[in-house]
Amino acid sequence: MASRSLLDHQRSANRNALTALLRGTDLGIDARASLRDAQITAIAAWRSSNSTDPVIRVARAEAKRLALAIRDFTGQLAKNHKALAQLTEELAPGLQTTPGVGPVTAAIIICAYSHHGRIRSEAAFAALGGVAPRPASSGNTSRHRLNRSGDRQLNRAFDVIVRTGMSFDNPTKDYVSRSRATGKSNREIRRNLKRYVCRAIFRQLQTIMA
Repeated sequence: MASRSLLDHQRSANRNALTALLRGTDLGIDARASLRDAQITAIAAWRSSNSTDPVIRVARAEAKRLALAIRDFTGQLAKNHKALAQLTEELAPGLQTTPGVGPVTAAIIICAYSHHGRIRSEAAFAALGGVAPRPASSGNTSRHRLNRSGDRQLNRAFDVIVRTGMSFDNPTKDYVSRSRATGKSNREIRRNLKRYVCRAIFRQLQTIMA
């Protein structure tokens, strides 16, 4: 199975090339904004052009080729996503039911955790994920910042979970509202949520991957 990141990179490259082509040649498609999936589907279904202008004929053929490639990569990514979801569910049942945890973030977390006993404590897991607090006080102000060392992929997974929760999970949104009311910044709120997410996921992994 092809790498998900490689497929996504290739799809993005083809989408960018198609957008540039449509902006540079008038083929009847409004490409001033990002191309919609419906537009790509329509281009992929184009028939051979009857235009007498060779530039238009070549441009339409190339646009169709790029659209078909984008559609193919999208299909491969969907299969990849489904397979990854099934595999992560087998390795860590129920992990993907956590708000904000999808197949990709779950896979990153599982790879970082590896197996029961590798990470000796929740604090060690937090340090690995770059969410362990480090004192950063100044004068009469007592604050902490995150220790950024560790697994960047795991830290990014925690960040995705937190940002998703802040947008769509009601308990998380309520926490954000209460924290803002006390004067906390968004950065402080995300830092606290990352630490909470790390703690909750570690405890969950300790149970489901024992």
